Amino acid sequence: MSRDWTAILLAGQRPGTDPLAAAFGQEWKALVPIAGEAMLARVARTLLASPSVARVLILAQQPEQLLVGDCAWLGANPRVATACSTRGIASSIAAVAGTQAAPWPVLATTADHPLLTVEMVEHFIAGADGYAGAGAGDVAVGMVNSAVLLAAYPDNRRTWLSFSDGRWTGANLFALRTDRAAIALKAWSGVEQDRKKAIKLVWHFGAWLAIRALTRTITLRGAMRRAARRLGFHAVPVALPFAEAGIDVDKPSDHALATAILDRRG
Repeated sequence: MSRDWTAILLAGQRPGTDPLAAAFGQEWKALVPIAGEAMLARVARTLLASPSVARVLILAQQPEQLLVGDCAWLGANPRVATACSTRGIASSIAAVAGTQAAPWPVLATTADHPLLTVEMVEHFIAGADGYAGAGAGDVAVGMVNSAVLLAAYPDNRRTWLSFSDGRWTGANLFALRTDRAAIALKAWSGVEQDRKKAIKLVWHFGAWLAIRALTRTITLRGAMRRAARRLGFHAVPVALPFAEAGIDVDKPSDHALATAILDRRG
């Protein structure tokens, strides 16, 4: 597989004190240690080890403050660059995606995804590439079905979106392949404040689609395709068979679970 993807690693945080960072005596959530290494360093290492990833661009409000301690090596790596983010996730990605700093195709993920593995990254990219070959490759979103995640971690709590083919949660993996992805990013900037509220999120895409979703008479892929087509681009989900792909670290209970998983991995 060719090494041609730009990985945008989102390492910023909302204004104010992040509760998880504060719990670990850190100013920045991305620097919270897990299994002996800052989350940012762990995710960056995974991306750099992925055969499809050519470069990593770290986006944060003050990225220079993150390149310290066990993240200092990132500042000296020729395949790693940094850029300042704006207030919103979507607008921050839109400012750099498709530029010299982050040429297409772009893979976006987050620093609070320390369970990410090379296998997950490559599986997701292969799925996105497959849809692109079928002419539907503007945007792809990694998703995990509740049957997969809860079979392994029945007590884990996620934000679930319900459709006729089951309940789904995001995997913090996004593939942006063409300049039409800018349309998706603009749309997402208007709804990202509700990304943790399933019902509100769905209603942003119209009453008809919301009703179909709420009555579970449409599949996840069908809903995503219809919502995107209204705006002028193609979007598809990539179902991931990895339970851990749906677990990010937002709170102490997530941190404890992720630590236990990483300890088992050795």
